[in-house]
Amino acid sequence: MSTPLRLGPAQLAVVVNDDDADSVEIGEYYRKAREIPLKNIVHVRIPNRPRKLDAEQFDKLKAQIDAHLGPEIQAVLMVWTAPYAVECNSLTSAYSLGLDSALCAKPCGPSKPSAYYNSNSARPLAEHGIRLSMLLPIASVEAAKALIDRGVLSSFRAQPATAYFLQTSDVARSSRARFFPRSMELPQKKLTIKTLQADSIESVDDVMVYQTGLAAVPKLSTLRFRPGALADHLTSVGGDLLGELQMSSLRWLDAGATASYGTVSEPCNYWQKFPNSIVMLKHYLAGATAIEAYWRSVAWPAQGVFIGEPLAAPYRGGQR
Repeated sequence: MSTPLRLGPAQLAVVVNDDDADSVEIGEYYRKAREIPLKNIVHVRIPNRPRKLDAEQFDKLKAQIDAHLGPEIQAVLMVWTAPYAVECNSLTSAYSLGLDSALCAKPCGPSKPSAYYNSNSARPLAEHGIRLSMLLPIASVEAAKALIDRGVLSSFRAQPATAYFLQTSDVARSSRARFFPRSMELPQKKLTIKTLQADSIESVDDVMVYQTGLAAVPKLSTLRFRPGALADHLTSVGGDLLGELQMSSLRWLDAGATASYGTVSEPCNYWQKFPNSIVMLKHYLAGATAIEAYWRSVAWPAQGVFIGEPLAAPYRGGQR
């Protein structure tokens, strides 16, 4: 059998929390929407929806999940909002890369590099020893279903869209601006790239990518996102999904994006701890799925949580 060009339903496991009725319902909705094999559905029990797990709780959860997975499974989707952290690590990075407890003594320092950074591999487990992972948050059953539907719709014919990269007045949170692509037209992809010096965009209806750096991003309610859109903001704790100190990465999904990323603990503004814009865009435009493009774009992902619909792929080949 030939190696797939990108991650597909047969290589994705879906983990549902049987102590959360919404997780069970959305897990089944996702299975049907993406035609995930029944054998790829994993049931676990996480009572009380804690935001953070300790190392012992995490080890038990990971063992439960892994016990059901065969070598063909290259990625895991966890269908819940919380838990999303393990100590100072994100749940997705702890699951995929292993828990880095030593980082918690100095979370503002460098973290371990990801072997999957800027990789072209469609089999990260076989080639890098990494199963990618993502959370599919559930703000409500209706919102989660709409998120899934956006991911599915992204596989149909690409619409004209724009990728927005904003270097803001917040200098500290603009550390990755050096990796923003230059403004240009990509007619073969029906994509316009706009790299701007601005604190926000507003009243545009064609967003495929939005990357910026602010503690809170204004005017999201005025935007319309294309199916499969990726959007994130560089800030300290956007990945503290249910926290209130800064804007949660969940707000991107609420606004209509299909996937996002944020850090769960103070990372300082190392660009390596956030999505590299050129790397992410390169892989997404080459046909990678959202989970592949996002994971490939973060060099040091220990503190970052990946959220959204993993199989969105608006630039895959053979669209109809």
